Amino acid sequence: MKILLVKLSSLGDVVHAMPAVQDIRRALPDAQIDWVVERGFAPLVRRCDGVGRVIECELRRWRKAPLSRQTRSEWRAFRTELQREAYDAVIDLQGLTKSALVAWLARLAPGGRRHALANQTEGSGYEAPTRWVAHQAIPIQPHIHAVLRSRELCARALGYALPESEVYGLLAHRERVHPVINTRSSSSRPCVALVHGSSRADKQWPADHWLALAARLDATGLDVALLHGTDAEQQHSEMLARGMKHAVVWPHLALDDLVDALAGCAGVIGVDSGLSHIAVALDLPHVQIYNFDTAWRTGPVARPCQRSVFASPAPEVQAVWQTWLKVCASARS
Repeated sequence: MKILLVKLSSLGDVVHAMPAVQDIRRALPDAQIDWVVERGFAPLVRRCDGVGRVIECELRRWRKAPLSRQTRSEWRAFRTELQREAYDAVIDLQGLTKSALVAWLARLAPGGRRHALANQTEGSGYEAPTRWVAHQAIPIQPHIHAVLRSRELCARALGYALPESEVYGLLAHRERVHPVINTRSSSSRPCVALVHGSSRADKQWPADHWLALAARLDATGLDVALLHGTDAEQQHSEMLARGMKHAVVWPHLALDDLVDALAGCAGVIGVDSGLSHIAVALDLPHVQIYNFDTAWRTGPVARPCQRSVFASPAPEVQAVWQTWLKVCASARS
């Protein structure tokens, strides 16, 4: 059986779709599973165990100049690659017009069907064309975690019982010593990655809280690595590092290199962002910080060494620290 998953972006959403791949593999071990994704996230999807072809698109860029010669040429190449295989099932996990377009363009095998969401769930985007192009539009309960949303959709589309355990299948080369790890500081102490950046300013944690947290980590024998995804976040990392001991600002890393570097860390503490969700997928000791009560739909679930902490306007340092101690104790037990 050939299955095509359509989940184009963003970083956290792509990570949240990975357990659905592992469910399919357990239920249908002979299935070929391909995935359409934005090019920027393709290195991460290639690290998802069980994914065959990774079909790259650049819809975000193409829509800025839809009539340009370059866009038209790249669009034709994408469509040719997309239609190179015929699929028994095409599953739109995104629920947006752009993902519906990709699902509609995908070629079906005889008897093949397109599957999509029939409704919006809390906190998730949803646009009507996703169900217009589907042979089967599947209703999902509105109050649902983002990971379970994709898992349930795939299970019901393909007709298997949802496994109890949640496995991401994100592959990391933990044995590889990445140059970033070698240069993290002058000490040989374990390193905790701090994820301070987010695309939304209202998700961020105050700078003085990060400084106080780093001081506590340093006192317990842990170095700090500061991560970033944009130039502005890098500048913020450098500002924070100047107020911390044994802290290093990582350079910009390709996503696959970032996965390997994170896998070598003693744990991750971060705000609700794609990098934090990678930490969850790697099953690292992890604390995820929320200024809004939305951890129920995007935060760690049922993992003793991973917890979220929420308070408004922001959690206090003591609350995050106590949660960190609990996840470390769980990781050791």
